[in-house]
Amino acid sequence: MNLLEARGLHTYYGASHILRGVDFTVRAGETVGLMGRNGMGKTTLIRSLLGFVPPRRGEVKVRDDTMTGAPPHRIAQCGIAGVPEGRGIFPNLSVRENLVMAARAGVGGRRDWTLARVLDTFPRLGERLAHGGAQLSGGEQQMLTIGRALMTNPDLLVLDEATEGLAPKIAADIWGIVRRIRDTGIATVLVDKNHAAVTAVSDRNVILVKGEVVFDGSSAALHADPALLHRHLGV
Repeated sequence: MNLLEARGLHTYYGASHILRGVDFTVRAGETVGLMGRNGMGKTTLIRSLLGFVPPRRGEVKVRDDTMTGAPPHRIAQCGIAGVPEGRGIFPNLSVRENLVMAARAGVGGRRDWTLARVLDTFPRLGERLAHGGAQLSGGEQQMLTIGRALMTNPDLLVLDEATEGLAPKIAADIWGIVRRIRDTGIATVLVDKNHAAVTAVSDRNVILVKGEVVFDGSSAALHADPALLHRHLGV
């Protein structure tokens, strides 16, 4: 079944028409790479799905419930967690406080992700529980943001620019964590400029160009068309 489904989304910023009839789906347990050059509508699509920018036309559904125009907290209550570009941690709270403040049961009362499990997944955070968010490195902040999202016990995790600005070694650690999360059955939407890393973990990929979907298919199909890769992603 489709965990998340968008049909015919048209989203604007003022008079600027950003999304132009976008269809986008994520099935339960599926990992989807969302790709496109800068300014093509990826973050706007994510913000439309998560309730931050309501579309003017089109429909957003979570499972079978219509959520078009619902506020972000209502989308989150349906089991969808976002890891925003820029991370959005609370710098004046400790690592422990950042994590614990997000803790809640998932849909159906699931509590698979506890503080202990998050710290087992991110041992570095366990070493810095008393540190303030502002004292962490960029990679540690990204781990904290992902860990905080997992504390909500989501069915779907949306990662916008998962490794932006991180050193290659730290980025590799994040990709390893993404694989572990995928293997637990949590669905994931991945946005990242490292297209090779995205396609290495994704089941399916969607490419946006000027607010329209120009490709929706498997990683194998994408790699089988290098001309398309070069034309739309510059790789």
